Amino acid sequence: MRRNKAESIGQIIRQYLRQEGLETPLNETRMAAAWPQVMGEAIARYTGDVFVRNQVLYVQLKSPALKANLMMGREALVQKLNDFVGAQVIRSIVFR
Repeated sequence: MRRNKAESIGQIIRQYLRQEGLETPLNETRMAAAWPQVMGEAIARYTGDVFVRNQVLYVQLKSPALKANLMMGREALVQKLNDFVGAQVIRSIVFR
């Protein structure tokens, strides 16, 4: 007998995470972990704490020059990071 409404395991897991309210915290964790991958090893060396709170990515930087450079391309970074994670997780970035 053939099942008409078969769903992929990925869809079922996403539905479960959404129902249990775990999708947002999971995406926030993925976003913080994505920072070194998206930005590269050179920038990751000058990065301290990275975390998401209220759709804002907070990044601690050890170099004032790097902070100034990244602030100029902040909107492009938001888009790039959201694309990497595959969801609208952050709306802005705060560099400290």
